[in-house]
Amino acid sequence: MERTITATDANREFSRVFNEVANGETYVVTARGKPLVRIEKMESTAVDEVARRARVHALVDELGNLPLRAPGRIVREDGYE
Repeated sequence: MERTITATDANREFSRVFNEVANGETYVVTARGKPLVRIEKMESTAVDEVARRARVHALVDELGNLPLRAPGRIVREDGYE
């Protein structure tokens, strides 16, 4: 079921709206009487997980190919540059 809520009420009642969306409810948020945003629960898919894992592996491989370097002595002032 889709419910309508004003932007002001959605802001004021965010925790309740969030929990209801997490349980499958859908909201249309209006501003000045016009629909602006639809809030609905995202469904995670196996394809998303496979793509995420591929991106993580690619990043690890890329980082593994970077040359090692010794930064030398690190002093407190290095954090203020």
